[in-house]
Amino acid sequence: MISPASSGQRKLKLLAVTACPTGIAHTYMAAEKLAQAAAALGIEMKVETQGSIGAENVLTDNDVRDADGIIVAADKDVMLDRFAGKRVLSVPVADGIHRPAQLIEQVRDAPVHRGDSPAGGSAGSGGGKERSAAYKALMNGVSHMIPFVVVGGLLLAVSIALGGHSTPKGIEFDKGTFWFYVNTLGGLGFKLMLPIFSGYIAFALGDRPALVPGMIGGFLAYDGMGIYGADANAGFLGAIATGFLAGYLVRWIRKVKVPKFVQPIMPIIVIPIVSTLALGMFYIYVIGRPISWAFTHLTSWLNGMTGSSAIVLGALIGLMIAFDMGGPVNKTAFLVAVGLIGTNNAVMGMAAAAIPVMPLGQGLATLLRRKLYSEQERETGIAALFMGFFGISEGAIPFAAARPAQVIPANMLGGAVAGAVAGVAGVEDSVPHGGPIVSLFGAVGGAAMFFLAIAMGTAVTALTTNALIDVKSRRERGRREAPAALVPEPVPVPLGVGSGGGVGDGANGGAGGAGDSAGTGAAAAAAVDSADDGAGTAARATAAAGAADSASAGAEAAESSGASTANATTDRAAAGAGPSGQALPEVLAGYLTARTVRVELAAREKGAAIREMAEMLGATGNVRDVDELVRVALAREARGTTGLGEEIAIPHAKTDAVSAPVAGFARSAEGIEWGSPDGTRARLIFMISVPEAAAGDEHLRILALLSRKLMDTGFRARLAGAADEAAVLEVLREIQ
Repeated sequence: MISPASSGQRKLKLLAVTACPTGIAHTYMAAEKLAQAAAALGIEMKVETQGSIGAENVLTDNDVRDADGIIVAADKDVMLDRFAGKRVLSVPVADGIHRPAQLIEQVRDAPVHRGDSPAGGSAGSGGGKERSAAYKALMNGVSHMIPFVVVGGLLLAVSIALGGHSTPKGIEFDKGTFWFYVNTLGGLGFKLMLPIFSGYIAFALGDRPALVPGMIGGFLAYDGMGIYGADANAGFLGAIATGFLAGYLVRWIRKVKVPKFVQPIMPIIVIPIVSTLALGMFYIYVIGRPISWAFTHLTSWLNGMTGSSAIVLGALIGLMIAFDMGGPVNKTAFLVAVGLIGTNNAVMGMAAAAIPVMPLGQGLATLLRRKLYSEQERETGIAALFMGFFGISEGAIPFAAARPAQVIPANMLGGAVAGAVAGVAGVEDSVPHGGPIVSLFGAVGGAAMFFLAIAMGTAVTALTTNALIDVKSRRERGRREAPAALVPEPVPVPLGVGSGGGVGDGANGGAGGAGDSAGTGAAAAAAVDSADDGAGTAARATAAAGAADSASAGAEAAESSGASTANATTDRAAAGAGPSGQALPEVLAGYLTARTVRVELAAREKGAAIREMAEMLGATGNVRDVDELVRVALAREARGTTGLGEEIAIPHAKTDAVSAPVAGFARSAEGIEWGSPDGTRARLIFMISVPEAAAGDEHLRILALLSRKLMDTGFRARLAGAADEAAVLEVLREIQ
């Protein structure tokens, strides 16, 4: 253990680096929490932030030389070589937000960094930078894959509904017709789905040189049967494997020392060719053969079970159909069922009932517990419901790829239920397709029980998925919050070293110092994201100042005409003056003035709140088109909620509907449902808008300061308890 005595009697000195992919909210929230915890424990700490506006408070060679340990809380690559010989603890950035005191304790026993770890590699044992990198890579693949799943699936569904007809071979189309080509386009979307998925997993790990081997590996997983004559395709699980293999293979190749004259062509020629050949040959000769062997024996085994109990066979068919949604296990069950059409249509009935359960179940899950899912997942859930109706099981793949440990077991359980019910009821299907659509084509015998089987399986999948996700979330929240009880409440310290956490817990209807809510870190990256979501410019407050002057004149007129003291106070606040008439200081570099503060919103839902705040910003004269500002802000919300959690929301927009940067603040005592991942309703709401053509990064600095300051529970409590607009501005003045 390192103690202050180990370096004489001087105070323990720690360093930290915080960074997140978007570079604003997570980065500064983690920095603030670490600084607060260090100050409370009497430890000297300097935190370097690597945000969208570049590195700030950069650690110098002298800082590193004198440090007793370094905490790297980052979800992107951070060069660690400068910390050689020092104890380094690498963790995800969310750990810096949720368990800073525990990290400070862990870094004392962290291993010494030897200077040979890769950039962004885990030098410590505090929760896994590498695990975070792998998760980030998987999510990168999922996010790029989703548009292909949705577009391909919906085109297939529409073409089946409007142009398909049932035949003994399945749903077919008249060649050369419009709907034939729509169906073909949908099929192309699905053909690209797995290469994109695998390629962007690899890209996140190995950068551009990994994109080619990743995508080619994804094609092998999608169509190994057509490419090299395999007996089965590996499906999305194979695409995950090829993505990670390609990414880590490229990272390994990049470490190889080569002559200087070869270095320029390494990333564009040597690495892509070598990695593609290595991965491709490994897949064909090593991975492909076991898959083919397993497929052959699985088919034989399943064919031998067709005379067994209908409930057992139905459950088994359903389990296999649901396991990998188009992969080898799914295809084994499906092809066995197809092969029995004409002799035993009941087996195809079992498969047809199980096929739609996965997308229908995942779509229903997003409707039942919306707070467990991101905005993108909720939108994908709607598309999955549509695909499920038409028997397109791939609609559930994005959910299974993102949360395999929760989604795949839930899918299998629901599929087993649907298959077993269909088996017991003797449901039959005469075409090789599944989902409710086949019943509408008249291909199903026992339609009522067919729909009952699908409904039961769907409900089981949805409820089980949400239960498993909820259990995981509670466990993670418990791990993060458990150490908090042992940590003394931080005391106020200067901003930049760590703003003090206040004692208050936020009055009823106030900011609510709810502590380190589990969802805050995840929501922050979605709430205040990269520069292209909120473009920047240097602060210009001329128009706001002119508006304040006009309002000041109105306040004086009101007082001279005998207005009440209360009204005069309100008018002064609107004019930017304090209770005794003195001018209030600019807030957020002049973006936010008394005219853009409201102590209580009338709106009770998000859309109305954004409109009310946009109209408030319009009073400054800096908004050309309120309706357009509202539209852009709502479009931003559609891409992902700007609710941070902790009862905070920061809607923002980049649009030429405003002529100059402008910001506003409003409170809601009742709270507004904002889709925050921690489930809290937004009570403290900031709205920021900048022109599309604005240049510079001043607004990013303000967002960084705001994100950092909002981690101070005392600040939130003071903001919630401020009596009027003038008092609110006095509190906001602390953001400097």
